[in-house]
Amino acid sequence: MEFSLRAARREDFEALWAVDQQCFPPGISYTRPELQAYMRRARSFTLVAESSFPSGGFPITLGFIVAESSRRGVGHIITIDVVTEGRRFGIGSHLLSSAEAQLRAANCHAVMLEVAVNNSSALAFYKRHHYDVLETIPHYYSDGVDALVLGKRLA
Repeated sequence: MEFSLRAARREDFEALWAVDQQCFPPGISYTRPELQAYMRRARSFTLVAESSFPSGGFPITLGFIVAESSRRGVGHIITIDVVTEGRRFGIGSHLLSSAEAQLRAANCHAVMLEVAVNNSSALAFYKRHHYDVLETIPHYYSDGVDALVLGKRLA
């Protein structure tokens, strides 16, 4: 599957929110106001993966990542979402590596994220990308599931 990455535009929001709803169950997926707030933070950015060969002339949104840098030099991956049909084609890896590069450019020396302890596919994905477990946050998600805080140095 061929795809390209670009910075998100305001008109992408509804498609991105729909992808988030598909990727995560209620209680873990973001509400519209939550996702809008994260995407609008002063130091955040959103990258969108879309099909390179659009069907019917319109590109198809395959996934996205929202990340932010901090003044302390630690980046945060807020969410990374790839539609089911787009998985196993390197889209998530490309989104993650591009976000890490953008965080490095913003003088971040490390990056962190949270993932549900029961999300085995995400945990395997981050392990492949050299993320380490830093701590557990009990009852992090609204459904009571714990989160693991993962981190990686951005050398």
